[in-house]
Amino acid sequence: MTNKITELFKIKYPIVQGGMIWVSGYKLAAAVSNAGGLGLIGAGSMYPEVLREHIQKCKKATTKPFGVNVPMLYPDIEKIIEIIIEEGVKIVFTSAGNPKTYTSYLKEKGITVVHVVSSVKFALKSEVAGVDALVCEGFEAGGHNGREETTTFTLIPMVKEQLKIPVIAAGGIGTGRGMLAAMILGADGVQIGSRFAATEESSAHINFKNTIVDVKDGGTQLTLKELAPVRLVKNNFYNQIQELYQQNPTLDEIKDLLGRARAKKGMFEGDLENGELEIGQVAGLIHKIKPAKEVLDEIIAEFNSVKALIASI
Repeated sequence: MTNKITELFKIKYPIVQGGMIWVSGYKLAAAVSNAGGLGLIGAGSMYPEVLREHIQKCKKATTKPFGVNVPMLYPDIEKIIEIIIEEGVKIVFTSAGNPKTYTSYLKEKGITVVHVVSSVKFALKSEVAGVDALVCEGFEAGGHNGREETTTFTLIPMVKEQLKIPVIAAGGIGTGRGMLAAMILGADGVQIGSRFAATEESSAHINFKNTIVDVKDGGTQLTLKELAPVRLVKNNFYNQIQELYQQNPTLDEIKDLLGRARAKKGMFEGDLENGELEIGQVAGLIHKIKPAKEVLDEIIAEFNSVKALIASI
């Protein structure tokens, strides 16, 4: 399968594993890259030297291309960027910030830059900033999300209508059918997060992985829009947020409830009651924890079989 995304990243399949906090360590990134996709290390939950360690271990675990996802709001962003350059990482996905900040600098270092957006407005700004490709993420996605609540099904064709650079669809994609649908809408590839969060190589706690498997439709909700919109599993922490909203809270009161390290507590340490459990709506289609290679192989097999079926009609 050869297209703009496989050529850009020099990979076999146009599938990117999302760089998720507390989930996407070197083991998952290497496993996905070895299976023919593009694995991403999620720098958002790593101190600079921890990221360096994961990059070095990933280089030993795979000879295939891999990248790093960097939230631009990270407090040690300058250290993170320099470590990425020092360690020779050739692909960087930026998110949660202005793509102008580091795109030119990274490209001068020979690095391919992709930015994550949730609207046509920011897609256009990213193209002007000079990124090589975009991840366009719909409202269905887990974790931090766009305020516009635009779905993947509508976002992808609207972006493709106005932009010329390659587009990677994200949000609500976890199957071969979903991948084919996204590409029919105009995407050149897909980024998959939730499905890879529930794999054997994911660094998430087993309690969280089991929760992903158990989530049904309606089991997640986008909330905390006053701070940064995030899609969460409905658990005790989520219920506390809803109870607080009934009291017309101030921003400081919301921040006090959120506290620190909620995502780490839930996703990495396995506290299912008081932790922040970030996952997408597609969790309702995830029924088993499997090796990352098996997941990727199943997605490609279903993609090809459904595509052949459509062609025969």
